[in-house]
Amino acid sequence: MQVLDTPQQEVDAALERSQAAWTQWSGFTRERRAEAMRAAAARLDAAADELVPLAIAETHLGEPRLRSELVRTTFQLRLLADTISDGAYLDVRVDHAEPDWPMGPRPEIRRLRVPVGPVVVFAASNFPFAFSVAGGDSAAALAAGCTVVLKAHPGHPRLSARTGELVAEALEQAGAPGGTFQVIFGEQAGVTALRHPLVKAAAFTGSLAGGRALYDIAAARPEPIPFYGELGSVNPVFVTPAADAARAGAIAEGLIGSFTLGAGQFCTKPGVVFAPAGSGLVEALRALELPSAAPLLNDRITQLYLRGERRLREHPSVEVLNEGDGALSDPPAPTVLLTTADAVAADRESLLNECFGPTVLIVQYDSNEQLLELAAGLDGQLTATLAAEADEELARELAAILITKAGRLLWNQWSTGVSVTYAQQHGGPYPATTAPGTTSVGTAAIDRFTRPVAFQGFPVELLPTELGDEPVVSRLVDGRPQLAAEGGR
Repeated sequence: MQVLDTPQQEVDAALERSQAAWTQWSGFTRERRAEAMRAAAARLDAAADELVPLAIAETHLGEPRLRSELVRTTFQLRLLADTISDGAYLDVRVDHAEPDWPMGPRPEIRRLRVPVGPVVVFAASNFPFAFSVAGGDSAAALAAGCTVVLKAHPGHPRLSARTGELVAEALEQAGAPGGTFQVIFGEQAGVTALRHPLVKAAAFTGSLAGGRALYDIAAARPEPIPFYGELGSVNPVFVTPAADAARAGAIAEGLIGSFTLGAGQFCTKPGVVFAPAGSGLVEALRALELPSAAPLLNDRITQLYLRGERRLREHPSVEVLNEGDGALSDPPAPTVLLTTADAVAADRESLLNECFGPTVLIVQYDSNEQLLELAAGLDGQLTATLAAEADEELARELAAILITKAGRLLWNQWSTGVSVTYAQQHGGPYPATTAPGTTSVGTAAIDRFTRPVAFQGFPVELLPTELGDEPVVSRLVDGRPQLAAEGGR
């Protein structure tokens, strides 16, 4: 089955349907929206035997990985459904009128967060379920009360079409209006949707170049809209001298497992490792056997990876430390490259550039001061990892710098796992993302698709239920926490 690009008139019609659906979907009770999302999760679970073979055919990924990813996808749909059932995401605040307020008489003000409107989501290639059609961005937008027009990734069009059909059918059978969830295809269709005046926000996972181009379009609209782009990251690892002396071999083994996981096609893959000159880590990496070659997602990603890796290994300051058989073939085998801190200082742009695939660059530093300078010179990152000892002052100094550089800091762990949790942060300063104050994974992802509204002096009977006198959700009243009433939702 060939999936054709969506013509402009059909994109316009989809956005009109999305707007009409939003006027109803946004007015559903939180529990009613949650039940519809749980129905979508159940439909996808039931269709696993149909969807997984489609994904295998289009992505080169194996069945165990894809089944696990589908479980993650439906789990996050259910987790976000539970989150809106709870209602804490609304950040409800009630200030009663106070004539003796120190700044002068205070009016009654009640505040909560509301859905922004129809949104466009650009699906990712490397996670055909979890960051694609029914992935985290779509789940967060639906949970917030937004309707979704999903621009499918060209790497798995048939899977995207079928997943979109199942989600839309499940939502509608659970009572959602037609047009709550739709899928469009083609680069121009995505641009057309992003420019449409009915769209109020957009989310993207992909390359720096593609994401930046879309971000600029969103910002240049007559009405600029939020654009939540996850763009690129080398996810640096900092190995201190004490950690290297204590466990270089274990760090080397963990690094190989992490940078080759999924053939290096995770946005959180450790791409650059800073290690002391003459370290045991370098020698351990030189001696260890690397995993066999594995196919990348598709031909385009393979060619981009091979071009990027060749550019790195041909740099005059880079040498090959270790490589599998057929490192520059298709499929490509893993490669470990080696350079120096002085070389990075002289050419950061070339050496600290994301290489999406099974390659890692080891950077040898000569002193603690040089390592701190390298950390301070980094661009924004999704993650930064400390392989260190707890009693090292160097670790404390590094952490203070890396807080300003990354959205998630890891202590003696590997960054490739991104658990879907309440406290997760998957985002960081530019160019890792375009909105460092937000996350695209975890329950806080809902916040991106809401905005706060304050009601001043309104009659209680005209307010949303959550702003009434009965505490149906946990909230802040006159500056003090107030728990939801028992059974209140």
